Amino acid sequence: MIEVRTRDFIHTKDDLYFASTNYLHPNNRIISFLRYIPNPNGDREKNGKKYSKVNSKEAFDYLKENHPDYLYFSEVANVPMMGVPIDKVDKIIRPEDRLKEIREGKDKKVTKETREKLIDLSDFFHYIAGIDYENLGISGSTCPGLQKAESSDLDFVVYGLENHRKAVNTFKKYHDQEVEVGEGESKRKIVLNPIQNEFWERLYHKRIKDDSLTKEEFCWYESRKFNRGVIRNTLFDILCTRNLDEVEGKYGDTRYEPQGIAEIECTITNSIQAMDNPAVYEITDVKLLDGVDVEITGLASFTHTYAGEVMEGERAVARGKVEKVITEGKKPWYRILVGSTRESIGEYIKLKDSPVE
Repeated sequence: MIEVRTRDFIHTKDDLYFASTNYLHPNNRIISFLRYIPNPNGDREKNGKKYSKVNSKEAFDYLKENHPDYLYFSEVANVPMMGVPIDKVDKIIRPEDRLKEIREGKDKKVTKETREKLIDLSDFFHYIAGIDYENLGISGSTCPGLQKAESSDLDFVVYGLENHRKAVNTFKKYHDQEVEVGEGESKRKIVLNPIQNEFWERLYHKRIKDDSLTKEEFCWYESRKFNRGVIRNTLFDILCTRNLDEVEGKYGDTRYEPQGIAEIECTITNSIQAMDNPAVYEITDVKLLDGVDVEITGLASFTHTYAGEVMEGERAVARGKVEKVITEGKKPWYRILVGSTRESIGEYIKLKDSPVE
């Protein structure tokens, strides 16, 4: 079985680019989401061909019309899903390999400016946060080489839950400060900044597609996470992917049965996996506000917007799809899943009381 982690990219024999969304996969396919398709009028280019990025609806519609064999009904999640059949895999593109390739100057398509920014980011997390280079990577459009030269954000990946927490805390401590990185002749000073005013409008409209959060609320939550910043006028994310020794079980051990929609109020007791995909929160003191009346004891999110949204000890509200979690040899339990679509329409995790007036 091919080993594929969350945030790896898959190039298929049909010239499609998928992003992996899971750590565990069935034997016959890689669970992933279609991100880029060939398009003569696309705004991305690679090897002389043009491509375009697709959203959730466009991805499903495109596959249904052109490549229905990438669509299937998951008996584990009990929902229609997409994924790359094993016999359709052309290449697995790994963020850690891509970062190494770019740092070494082997990809001539990456601009000098982008390469320098990636070297500075990885050096910051290596020298200042103490994280090995092998635990750092670059995902997003840069991973498959479909970035826009001037406008693509940098989806920086840190492998390992503790490494990621260390990276975020280090950025929180040293943001806006000049720090020294490198050795010998490569020693230099760099500065990483938190999100600045001119980026908020673009981020808000990219992430929020309904009225779940006002712009003011969105900015407040994002500002305190320190998992996103700016390096010389380019946005970067500090994304979390588990190390292989942190991935437990095998595909199919646990099944999820949709029960309907619910809104709850709860207290967050553990958020160590809150920046992972899915983001996972341990909760207690749950109060049902609306919807399916079952004993909900867990909270998870597949959308980056609600990763790290609330913290340990805080009282939160969450609305999403209720799932019955069935694991062999264990008592079934229920969780709320936020982000059953990438856009998470009508689904959210936030503080019980609005943090802004």
